[in-house]
Amino acid sequence: MKLTTELEKAFNDQITLEFEASIVYRQLAIEMEIRDLPGMAAWLRHQADEEIVHANKFIDHVNDRDNHAVIGTVPGPKVEVKTVLDAFQAALKHEQRVSEAIRELYRKTDEAGDLDSRPLLNWFISEQLEEEATVSEIVGRIELIDDDGPGLLRLDEELGQRPARTTENTGG
Repeated sequence: MKLTTELEKAFNDQITLEFEASIVYRQLAIEMEIRDLPGMAAWLRHQADEEIVHANKFIDHVNDRDNHAVIGTVPGPKVEVKTVLDAFQAALKHEQRVSEAIRELYRKTDEAGDLDSRPLLNWFISEQLEEEATVSEIVGRIELIDDDGPGLLRLDEELGQRPARTTENTGG
């Protein structure tokens, strides 16, 4: 079933937001790279790649519904990072923004009676809960560490262990 014009626009807005999230994470990775924290930088780069996977899932959904996915204008990242904590708080704030946008998209599809979007949006709601919890835990650990160099280096090493994944939508 084809998406309504309004829903097509809402999905395209979400696609753009996912690419924006990718750019925010990439900028945060750069901020960690210049602070000589390669593990945190790698974790944030992987997160940037995951946001592209998310955008691809939405693109596939729109195109599979016989609509036309369009990436809108993606603004440059507006993040100011003075500390490691700033970087991960910015990541958490952006995840919360994406979560709310997905909930709003769910409400719009629900109002339109678009049952075909529910499986995808249910997956994203669960994914966002996980994303927020993960970043929130990292923020909490950074707050516990404060500016303790050895603690930051241990966390950096741990975050650097995250495996890389493809940016292609693998269906999961």
